[in-house]
Amino acid sequence: MKNSLKIERARSNLTQAQLAEKIGVSRQTINAIEAGKYVPSTVLALKLAQVFEIPVESLFELEKED
Repeated sequence: MKNSLKIERARSNLTQAQLAEKIGVSRQTINAIEAGKYVPSTVLALKLAQVFEIPVESLFELEKED
């Protein structure tokens, strides 16, 4: 699954730690999602999209092999 989390976070001038605090996860979780090593739950994906006020489909995109 591709994501634009790092780009959206940079646009919002948020550090990984700040974003993590906003949604109640660790900084390491944000890092893992950005690196593509962790696929967030539906609830977590929706929380992230809500922070940036964008549709979840704008933040996460399925790849052909998904």
